[in-house]
Amino acid sequence: MKKILVTALIAPFVMSLAACDVDQTKEAELPEVEVKGGQMPEFDVEAPEVEVGTKTTTVEVPTVEVKTPDAKGTPTTGDE
Repeated sequence: MKKILVTALIAPFVMSLAACDVDQTKEAELPEVEVKGGQMPEFDVEAPEVEVGTKTTTVEVPTVEVKTPDAKGTPTTGDE
């Protein structure tokens, strides 16, 4: 339900953007900045241990019977 609601809200927005015609009229210019000193933050992270592996599993698959009509229009089972 949430996915449908989000899609319903985003779709018109995306469509409206696709209908716009945008032309750049002026180039951008970054300001001159001087940076002195400072310090980056430091973190000590302990990540959880993750074990990845594989295992063999038996899956029961249903039997499918397909009946197709022959040239006369009668269904065939493949047992003929």
